[in-house]
Amino acid sequence: MSSERTPSSAALFAIATLIWGSTWLGIKYQLGVVAPEVSVAYRFALAAVIVAIGCLATGRSLSFSPSQHVFIALQGVLLFGLNYVAVYWAEQYATSGLVAVLFSTIVFMNPIGARIAFGTPLALPTFIAAVVGVAGVTLMFLPEIAAARHGSDAALGIVIGIVATAVRNQRAGIEVFSGIAWGMGYGAATAALAALAHGAGWNFDPSPAYVLSLIYLAIFGSIGAFGAYLTLLKQVGPGPAAYVGVATPVVALALSTLFEGYRWTWVAAAGVVLAVCGNWLALRAARAATTPRAPATAPIR
Repeated sequence: MSSERTPSSAALFAIATLIWGSTWLGIKYQLGVVAPEVSVAYRFALAAVIVAIGCLATGRSLSFSPSQHVFIALQGVLLFGLNYVAVYWAEQYATSGLVAVLFSTIVFMNPIGARIAFGTPLALPTFIAAVVGVAGVTLMFLPEIAAARHGSDAALGIVIGIVATAVRNQRAGIEVFSGIAWGMGYGAATAALAALAHGAGWNFDPSPAYVLSLIYLAIFGSIGAFGAYLTLLKQVGPGPAAYVGVATPVVALALSTLFEGYRWTWVAAAGVVLAVCGNWLALRAARAATTPRAPATAPIR
């Protein structure tokens, strides 16, 4: 296992951003016939089985202590269960643009969650970049925000817990994909319990649109994107990694232009510029924080 090469931070950032930027469209095909909670349960149950098979095939251990399972379960309940039930509900009652804006607030919540849970220092450049980035995303979806207000608060309140448990599990040495296998299983069970509590019926939509979007969301939107994001989180920390949340709506807007006939305005274009600037400022701050400082004095050679 030690011979495996981990992709660069830039590659991980691009993978998570490009995939999640496309999942907003995929989720739309999951809504209608099947209840949102049931679709979430199907998605993460399928993903959990695939990841578990992959772990066994590559020699990754799926065995954890009871105390480790507590925190893996907590991450699974928050990240893959309640969070995605809230997102699917939000897309029923609000436009995907509003949900994308709320998702972008992770740039604030990631550092705050790490601060609360682990005492990680809060850097001023990170928050400046966050303000710029989220302002850009808000401008991109300003008309949708003005028109939709329902079903979105729940996802926002869960983010701090998501980050705290994710960072804690990585510090405890839990391998990313082994943890994902169990975590997505716990998430699927959480969504199933939510469906039971909500009185949702357990049906299935055999249409090609539903089946293909379910497979895409499970393999790429869940396994691929979360594998990349959690690995990125481990490499660069919760602050810089959160800027995936700002870049993702930019990709979503580009895809909406191609497939949904989105019409650009100068306000949306200004929003894209601000979002890109926010990401650039964040990455610049991250590099400055990780670059070793030269000694004040050095011998002349």
